Amino acid sequence: MQRFARVMAAAMLIALLPSRGWSQATDRSEMDQWLKDSQNQGELAIGTKVTIQNWQQYRNFLPLGMQEMFAGKYFWKIPPEAVLEVGPTVHDFLLKSWIERTEKYSPQTTVELLPNGHYVLHNYHGGTPFPNPSEPYKGWKVLANINWPAGPQMYVNGPNNYGSVWAIDRYGNVNATTLDVVYRVSTSDYISDPGIPASSLDYLPGVWYTEWLMEESPEQARYTASLNLFYIDQEKQPFPDTYVFVPALRRSLRLASTARCSPVFGFDWTYDDAKGNGFNGSTSIYTGDFLGDRKILTLAHFNQDGAIFPGGYLMPLGFPKPSWGKWEVRDMAIDDVHRISSEASGYCYSSRIMYADKEHWLGDWVDLFDSNHKLWKSISYYNGAGDVPGMGHMWEGISSSAMDFQNSHETVWCGFGNPWKRKPYIDINVPKEYFDGVKYGSPGGLQQIMR
Repeated sequence: MQRFARVMAAAMLIALLPSRGWSQATDRSEMDQWLKDSQNQGELAIGTKVTIQNWQQYRNFLPLGMQEMFAGKYFWKIPPEAVLEVGPTVHDFLLKSWIERTEKYSPQTTVELLPNGHYVLHNYHGGTPFPNPSEPYKGWKVLANINWPAGPQMYVNGPNNYGSVWAIDRYGNVNATTLDVVYRVSTSDYISDPGIPASSLDYLPGVWYTEWLMEESPEQARYTASLNLFYIDQEKQPFPDTYVFVPALRRSLRLASTARCSPVFGFDWTYDDAKGNGFNGSTSIYTGDFLGDRKILTLAHFNQDGAIFPGGYLMPLGFPKPSWGKWEVRDMAIDDVHRISSEASGYCYSSRIMYADKEHWLGDWVDLFDSNHKLWKSISYYNGAGDVPGMGHMWEGISSSAMDFQNSHETVWCGFGNPWKRKPYIDINVPKEYFDGVKYGSPGGLQQIMR
């Protein structure tokens, strides 16, 4: 009887292990080999269709994590009916005001490496800090561009267009969540988009960016909220401050800096992942190793078919259907983002390989390696662009999937309100109530929840 119990316990333990052992996971060295193999990429013609049958012909244009899914190495695989049809590359993400601010201020923007290994950005006043990053510290400059990408200055999912999240396990179980989202640049010194009311800025002196999230559903999690504060002086405040409002306690808790590796609301994004640029840390204690420039295939302009889940996706992966739009070959800088050596001990990721679009500098794809240099997760970011009333043609939202290969789990995000296909609120189109920076961007504001 005891032997039977031991056998059953061992069987249950094996069943709970990731679908592939950690030792079999993709090694970081395979990224270096792909970079070597892809130095001479050639061309990828408009009209080419990349499929499960022919993908190896085009692997030089695919991120490493996507290659592994095409190869069927992990539980998460590219569905057999997937088609990546190549269309023309469209450059329409940047507002004129962003370009003008970049041209005005980037020549004076510099970086200083301190004796303690920390990096300090000087004379940054909005726009892209280093539009043509070069040595010295080229990898860090790419990271700085990613940290300050050409997105909107204010992004809101709220009533009638909640952000939608679906958590999926290996058995096909789906847990759906809806979120209120208020992400915003909070200092007037960094604002480039026109029309942002001055009264809605500088509500927290010394803070340049705030992220406010609150769960609307499921009911048992409603009102759970988090707040991230990002500081201008990152040498003084190298870690963002993170607060969580706990409805059962009717109060908020300030998390320790080690919580940057903890999952946001139980999703597959950590606090250092949970942003549409692929990086949510700081530029003081993180740096980047520039790995090279490549042309990468991505869904750079998707329509809103992905706002409906699961009908708009190829399941079980939750991969874009061909109806989402044509894929584009984009110029990207590939950067290995990681903590500086003095801050790396105990951190969850050894490498954050970022494929950063050199037009808007958002990370279109991220491959995350664990502390043993094994591939752990990949995160896709499929961008949308459109005409924003009163602003012009610009970036207007993303669909994203975080795929945990080691634990066969996935989280899918869509910022287009499900099931209404309503776009997020951008900049001057944000409802007036969300311009209240104290309520939607300060620790005191968390205490107003449930009142």
